[in-house]
Amino acid sequence: MAAYILANVKVTDSTRYEKYKQLAQEAVARYGGRYLVRGGETAILEGSWQHDRIVVLEFPTLERAKEFYRSPEYAAARQARSGCAEMKMLAVAGV
Repeated sequence: MAAYILANVKVTDSTRYEKYKQLAQEAVARYGGRYLVRGGETAILEGSWQHDRIVVLEFPTLERAKEFYRSPEYAAARQARSGCAEMKMLAVAGV
């Protein structure tokens, strides 16, 4: 069953964030993930939602999504992101 990672990213240094994006893309691909949403226009349809940059990733399974997050490849991406973005992220199994 597919799983999804949802992230809300507040970028504070867009120049340095480019390195994170490069490393993250490589890690996502290595663990069988793909980007479904990466930024883009948003429309709040109900309630109040405080958000910045929205990212949605799809992985084959929840376990694979967790492997991606814990991987040495993504650890390097998180290190590159340190000090240039604030991240809120969760993984959820699909139906």
